[in-house]
Amino acid sequence: MSSAMESSYLPATTESIEKAQEAKDASESISILYRVIQDPSSSADALRTKELAITNLTNSLTKENRAEDLRNLLTQLRPFFSLIPKAKTAKIVRGIIDAVAKIPGTSDLQISLCKEMVEWTRAEKRTFLRQRVEARLAALLLENQEYTEALTLLTGLIKEVRRLDDKLLLVDIDLLESKLHFSLRNLPKAKASLTAARTAANAIYVPPAQQGTIDLQSGILHAEEKDYKTAYSYFFEAFEAFNALDDPRAIFSLKYMLLCKIMVNQADDVAGIISSKASLKYVGPDVDAMKAVADAYSKRSLKYFETALRDFKAQLEEDPIVHRHLSSLYDTLLEQNLCRLIEPYSRVEIEHVAQMIELPVDHVEKKLSQMILDKKFAGTLDQGAGCLIIFEEQKTEAIFPATLETISNVGKVVDSLYMRSAKIMA
Repeated sequence: MSSAMESSYLPATTESIEKAQEAKDASESISILYRVIQDPSSSADALRTKELAITNLTNSLTKENRAEDLRNLLTQLRPFFSLIPKAKTAKIVRGIIDAVAKIPGTSDLQISLCKEMVEWTRAEKRTFLRQRVEARLAALLLENQEYTEALTLLTGLIKEVRRLDDKLLLVDIDLLESKLHFSLRNLPKAKASLTAARTAANAIYVPPAQQGTIDLQSGILHAEEKDYKTAYSYFFEAFEAFNALDDPRAIFSLKYMLLCKIMVNQADDVAGIISSKASLKYVGPDVDAMKAVADAYSKRSLKYFETALRDFKAQLEEDPIVHRHLSSLYDTLLEQNLCRLIEPYSRVEIEHVAQMIELPVDHVEKKLSQMILDKKFAGTLDQGAGCLIIFEEQKTEAIFPATLETISNVGKVVDSLYMRSAKIMA
C-alpha cells in the first residue's frame, strides 16, 4: 500500500474533491483522493463524496496505467462496500474491473482480479454481483483460450441464472456460450446458444450494443455455413448499431461485410461500400486489407492475393474469422485463374498451365480433376500425354424437354382413356 494511503485522511467534502482536481500533477491528485477515501465518516454526504472520489481515483489510475493499484483499491474498499447499497457496490466493482481492462497487457491480472472478487462475493453472499463477475471471468478465459475452464464456469452459471430468470444477464451468458462453442468448432451448439440468446432478448429491452453483438455473432455463424447473403445482412445491422455508438467493433462488422461481398462474387461493390458516408471514418489498415483482397479477386490474380496476405498479415491471417474463409477464397481464386488460363484452349499441357500460374504440376493437376468432377467446366485429363482436353459446352435445345413433357402428358391421357373404356366394357 502506498505512503499516500498511510498518511492522515482528508474530510470527504466537495472542497477536498476540488483540491484534488486543482493538484499540479496526477500523482498529487491521486494522493489526495486516497486520503479522502480514508475518511472514517459514514454520513450520507460523506458516502456520496467518497463515491465521487473513487470514480475520479479510478480514472486517474487508469490514465497512469497503474493496474496493480486498481486491484489493491478494490481490496481496500471492501469495508466501505458494507456501508453502501449492494447496487452501488456492484457499479463500483464493475467500473474498476472495466478500468483495469482499458490498460494494455493486463489479461492475467484481470482473470486473477475476477477470481478474487468471485471468492469475496461468494463469502459476502452477493449473488447479483457474483454472477456478473463470473460472466466477465468467463469472457476473459475465452479471450485467453482457456476453453475448458470457461465452459465449466458457464455451464453452472447458465443453470443458476435460468432459475432466477434474469433475462438481461442470460442474453450475455448465452452469447458467451455461443462464442465458446464456435471457438471449439461445435457449430450446432453455437447456433443453439445463439437461438437461446435471441429468445431471451425478445422478451426484454436489449441495449443497442448488446443487440449489435447478437447480430455480429449471427453473421459469423451464417458466414461459417457459407450463407454469405444472410451473414451480410446481420453484419450490416451490427455495423449500424456499433457505428451509432462509436463502438470499436464497428470496424470488424464493416470488414466482415466486405468479406461477404467478396465471397458472393460481388467484389466490385466493395469500393462503393468503403466510399459510403458511414464507412469513410473507418478507412485504415483493416479496410485497406479487404480492398486489396477485393482487387485481387476482381482481377482473378493469385499473385495479388498472396501480396495482400503478406502486406496485411495482421488484418487477414491473424483475424480468426477472416482467416477461416481465406482458404475457401484462395480455392475460388485458383479456380477462376485456371478457368481464365484454359479458356483459349481445347487441348493444353498441364505443365504449361502450371508454369503460367506458377504452381507445382501435381497441385494444378489435382485441382483440375476436382474442378471437372465439380462440373466447373467440361473436360478430361489425359494423364498418359499429360494434357487437359476441354470440351465445348453443348447447348441443350429447349425443344427436347418440351417434347418429352408433351409425350409424357399424351401417355397419361391414353392411360386415362383406356381405364374409362375398360369400365364401360365391364
